[in-house]
Amino acid sequence: MKHTVYVTRKIPDEALQMLTSRFHVRMWEKEETPVPRSVLEEEIQEVDGLYCLLTEEINEGLLKKAKNLKIISNMAVGYNNIDVEAASKRKIMVTNTPGVLTETTADLTFALLMATARRIVEASDYLRENKWKTWSPMQLTGQDVYGATLGIIGLGRIGEAVARRAKGFNMNILYHNHNRKKDAEAELGVTYKEKEALLKESDFVVLLTPYTQETHYLIDEEELALMKKNTILINSARGGIVNETALYNALVNGEIWAAGLDVFEKEPVDRNHPLLTLPNVVTLPHIGSASKATRMKMAIMAAEHIVQALHGETPTHLVNEEYF
Repeated sequence: MKHTVYVTRKIPDEALQMLTSRFHVRMWEKEETPVPRSVLEEEIQEVDGLYCLLTEEINEGLLKKAKNLKIISNMAVGYNNIDVEAASKRKIMVTNTPGVLTETTADLTFALLMATARRIVEASDYLRENKWKTWSPMQLTGQDVYGATLGIIGLGRIGEAVARRAKGFNMNILYHNHNRKKDAEAELGVTYKEKEALLKESDFVVLLTPYTQETHYLIDEEELALMKKNTILINSARGGIVNETALYNALVNGEIWAAGLDVFEKEPVDRNHPLLTLPNVVTLPHIGSASKATRMKMAIMAAEHIVQALHGETPTHLVNEEYF
């Protein structure tokens, strides 16, 4: 008897074919609209596998409805949308898609850093709005990237990839991590700092740490107050790591110079969000891994995890492996 899999969003044909050739598959057919909660609550009741995105909150209430669920395959590196503890209690495997998006996300992070530093979006709008009437000495001046001090909070795969890019700009690279990484220090020439020291010394602070209870509002009023007035904050990790109200106040009051944000605490972000009103904030709609090649790899990897689990194998990237 074939297993049944539910896919919460339209995915690329190559990944879908991997599932439809082996299982009964039902899928929310829309690509731009998340599956309604009521539909997900109904679908999850009988399925053996769930292929989901970070837009779906897989909490204990939902999992209580799942009678046969064996695997939740998340097409993302982060999995804070899933109650892993509740899944583990029910012997449900949880997987993610690390590794394949490292370089792509590092590219986007550094692009966001440079766009914010040099006011690229603001300058483009300035031209398109016909405000460019003459050249003047201090018109749209930004911050230098070359030779500046970069502080990376969260030196994982993506953090190390960002550090490699920063080396090409002769940046002084500091990092803070839950544990020191002496191999990375030797290879990349990065310097470990306690968080407070990193915030005080950095011209750019880049957040690449996972979102957990411990990192919720890791950057709050106190941390922003430690930064220099010329500091630029870049967040391409998860929105809840930054207190957005505190960030808005710091930007308005000139406590820091600018921010580049690919993520928000609530997504999609409301178009009336105060941060979107500020000219010194560059905002993106969570596109860190959004290259065609990377998203295809993520989709296929998430499908592979479903195949592995429902064929009795251990998925390659099992988040809660201690339970299996």
